Amino acid sequence: MRSTSHKFKSNVRAAIADRHLQQVMKNSRQGFVENRAHAISTLPEFDRLRDDAKNIKDHTLSHLDLYLQHYEAAVEKSGGTVHWAQTPADACSIICDIARAANARKITKGKSMVSEEIGLNQHLKKEGFEVIETDLGEYIIQLRGETPSHIIAPAVHLSQTDIEETFREHHRDLDPSRPLDDPSSLLSEARARLRQEFLSADVGITGANMLIAETGSSVIVTNEGNGDLTQTLPLVHIVVAAIEKVVPTLEDASVILRLLARSATGQQLSVYTTFSTGPARPGDPDGPHKYHVVLIDNDRTALLGSEFQDVLRCIRCGACMNHCPVYQSVGGHSYGWVYPGPIGAALNPALIGLKGTANLPNASSFCGRCEEVCPVRIPLPKLMRQWREQEFEASLTPHMQRWGLRIWSHFARHPHQYQIATRIVTSTLAFLGKKKGCFSWLPLAAGWTQHRDFPTPEGSTFQELWRTQNKTPDP
Repeated sequence: MRSTSHKFKSNVRAAIADRHLQQVMKNSRQGFVENRAHAISTLPEFDRLRDDAKNIKDHTLSHLDLYLQHYEAAVEKSGGTVHWAQTPADACSIICDIARAANARKITKGKSMVSEEIGLNQHLKKEGFEVIETDLGEYIIQLRGETPSHIIAPAVHLSQTDIEETFREHHRDLDPSRPLDDPSSLLSEARARLRQEFLSADVGITGANMLIAETGSSVIVTNEGNGDLTQTLPLVHIVVAAIEKVVPTLEDASVILRLLARSATGQQLSVYTTFSTGPARPGDPDGPHKYHVVLIDNDRTALLGSEFQDVLRCIRCGACMNHCPVYQSVGGHSYGWVYPGPIGAALNPALIGLKGTANLPNASSFCGRCEEVCPVRIPLPKLMRQWREQEFEASLTPHMQRWGLRIWSHFARHPHQYQIATRIVTSTLAFLGKKKGCFSWLPLAAGWTQHRDFPTPEGSTFQELWRTQNKTPDP
């Protein structure tokens, strides 16, 4: 997927000016938040489970090589094959080779963010394969030629009317007068269109919410039956997953499952939680004849042991973006790459470089809601702050911003000069603004005054009031 993260500011301006998008985001934002709050209120041990999940992920990342080796051995024991991909190009090449060996023409896919990360669909189409997304949201945006705007709800930026228009445009062989004015009719139409695709697919590709080292199983968590049909009906099943998805045991997986759906959609468990272990065995009524797992690094090993390792704990629930005021104001496409919201601001610079994504860690008020709701306690504000520090050290910040930070740094190291400067500035602003009571424009503060007035300072500074009340001498 080609990144437009370097155009973040212009993407944001367009998103804020898009009244339709703003209305759709407004209608959708409370559902996730309220459902999660209700779900965790019925689980008294929710915070303890968060601690357990954090510890599980931290332990696994500290011994990732060991657990990946165990996982590979377990997959091979079950009759499957593990492939190692260092780069997105490696992963796409491996998957194409598997499909060619199967003489495949049609490939069905379940929802997979890592497949978006490596640009898998585009590569498969370029190599002559027909690829059909089977998740309803992914199917809709595939018809529209768009990318996901959310980790768990890829079409959250669309209204029901948008979806109806898309189906009428692309399903022209159906009765044009058919009713499509409610969600059930849209779902039924998509289900009917996809049924034949499931039955005629040669290869099925899914992602994985977890990989279990103990058993060699892959786990997918969905609310539609498409994931099961994608991996059981074709003769070849390919699992595409990033290396940090591995967990040690089934018991560890159960801890994360108790958090995942509650954090994502507010459900106790998703409708389908499917464990797949190798190809079909003799006597099985269904299942693939070949089972392949493609494990993708894509610079993740460079994060191990670094100050950014915590970001690899992510279980892709989307809670951080559901609660983020910035994401809810600008939508997912503004971030310009696969992972939007706070998790994207912390992860994207590591995967595609800080130079093109430097605006993302700055797209935060640091309100802390993302960290507060993260089921595996990723310190997202801390990670974004660390990216900001690297941005400054690499001289990627605008010249005026760097100049301003240097001035602030000087005054922060010289408290007496700081107090003198604040007295001069506040006294001047109080004098100039006393007639109107506020400023509609100020030099060096256009980002504020462009959208709101700046109130005229009144009275003494906090430090002056503190010294007066506590009768402490000047430093």
